[in-house]
Amino acid sequence: MASWVLLALLLASVFGAARGSEPWSNGTQVYSTNANSGGGNGAFVALTLIQSAAARGAVCLDGSLPGYHLHRGSGSGSNNWLVNLEGGGWCNDVRSCVFRKSSRRGSSNHMEKQLQFTGIMSNRPEENPDFYNWNRVKVRYCDGGSFTGDGADAASGLYFRGQRIWQAAMDDLMAQGMRSASQALLSGCSAGGASTILHCDEFRGLFPSNTRVKCLADAGMFLDAVDIAGRRQMRDFFNGIVRLQGSGRSLPRSCTSRMDKTSCFFPQNVLPNIQTPTFILNTAYDVWQLQESLAPKTADPHGLWQRCKQNYASCNSNQLQFLNGFRDEMLDAVKGFSGSGQNGVFINSCFAHCQSERQDTWYSGNSPRLGNKRIAEAVGDWYFERGNAKFTDCAYPCDGTCHHIVFRGGSHL
Repeated sequence: MASWVLLALLLASVFGAARGSEPWSNGTQVYSTNANSGGGNGAFVALTLIQSAAARGAVCLDGSLPGYHLHRGSGSGSNNWLVNLEGGGWCNDVRSCVFRKSSRRGSSNHMEKQLQFTGIMSNRPEENPDFYNWNRVKVRYCDGGSFTGDGADAASGLYFRGQRIWQAAMDDLMAQGMRSASQALLSGCSAGGASTILHCDEFRGLFPSNTRVKCLADAGMFLDAVDIAGRRQMRDFFNGIVRLQGSGRSLPRSCTSRMDKTSCFFPQNVLPNIQTPTFILNTAYDVWQLQESLAPKTADPHGLWQRCKQNYASCNSNQLQFLNGFRDEMLDAVKGFSGSGQNGVFINSCFAHCQSERQDTWYSGNSPRLGNKRIAEAVGDWYFERGNAKFTDCAYPCDGTCHHIVFRGGSHL
């Protein structure tokens, strides 16, 4: 499982890079993983450690203090708050958690002292038209359990305190002025997108009923799907997290009252009972899931999927049929949810992962579009209730606006 951890760490910072792009045969753009940025000129924001966290045991995997990056709002946005939960995979056993605690995903001792805010976090109106002047916060992710764990492994020196970190971060931000927010949005991508769904109603509960509070989950729809060998890799992985980290006690009771705890770590099973207006942003062909839970090496010992996974133009008809089955599952998972007028969806048929925090996919001249709306425009229309917020793509390869991710030769994450 160590490869899952390594891939997830790399995906969080590398996926979808925009340099080195080249036209594909169907007019889409291909984006290689060999670049290090999705563009953007947003501010660099310093790390703040939560000093009060230690007393309540709200610590990273290694026992260090958790933290966040806060860029203050201004003008009309000075009383609005966007809280972004960082993503970056999970650890599901002692070995992978020990590995993780020596990285920025498990210890604030290894975190960057500054992060650049891009995409939905950018402070520039030309990059982020609706949220640029809000108070914008990135809560760092160092627990490996989507901010849900509550336990420890003393023998290995591991602390599973994700739920306490969530509570400590929210308390600190409330004291920083968030308790007076007029409007608030909880967001996150990948594991942070899953965290957003799991904590959405908790976030709503922090504010008075007259505060507009909503949630945006980007690439957080990790499905309980069968892989190419007929196994449920994702269920086995999530089961390890829930059991090791004691996550069950923190999962939404609206789900655990009717399903087992591992099932309730899957966002698709929490969505039907979320009370807070929520927007699901996802690709129908999620690259992380294709690489690690649908066609992992353990399910493909002869490498029959290798070319398809590296470049989707190389997938044969049977492989595309399997991938379209996964797309159908994705659409099915949000079908009832999207029927509610308060919710929004933007599911495009791209081979990508995380689109809200990268400038090239969030809001740029060639960003992905559905209904001629860029992602930032669709999310803004939903949040401020300006118009239609339901966008679902046709099947691959019909969308010419995608920023597909292709693995170049030798780039095995």
